Amino acid sequence: MVQLLLIAVAAALVNNVVLSQFLGLCPFLGVSKKTDTAAGMGAAVIFVIMIASAVTYGIYYGILVTFGLTYLQTIVFILVIAALVQLVEMILKKFIKPLYEALGVYLPLITTNCAVLGVAISNIDSGYGFFESMASSLGTSVGFLIAIVILAGIREKSENNQIPKAFQGTPMVLVASGLMAIAFTGFTGVI
Repeated sequence: MVQLLLIAVAAALVNNVVLSQFLGLCPFLGVSKKTDTAAGMGAAVIFVIMIASAVTYGIYYGILVTFGLTYLQTIVFILVIAALVQLVEMILKKFIKPLYEALGVYLPLITTNCAVLGVAISNIDSGYGFFESMASSLGTSVGFLIAIVILAGIREKSENNQIPKAFQGTPMVLVASGLMAIAFTGFTGVI
């Protein structure tokens, strides 16, 4: 149990998917304008990563390894992720319409979010068992949620501040992201 907790905390803080691996930057930068939208995107990413990791683990070891088709790993994982994102999109459209509209074009972008595919492949490449994969996936997706909500909070607070014209907009977001990445390196010695 302690090993699973260490894997999850390391994935969330030390090896943050956005701030240290630089995966999933498109939704991280695009959806981080408001904290509620960022939290919704983070929740959707948690759902997709957790389900995708479970399904891809089963498919990899149950089908691809059994039949010697491991070279199809990336293609199969992309198809699984695309199907799961469509499922999330349909659920949000049906039950949480305001979040669906707020996420807009960024919701289908979860399909191409390299963080989702990266986690699925990383879990297999690390030789994790099922529960270790789930711990890694949970930690990674929670790390994404933490990072996107923090950046959204910074962006909301900076709207009321006087920022030099050269730093308004994207430059300020990139500087804030860089400072967050530096801050997260402080967790390196913890685990």
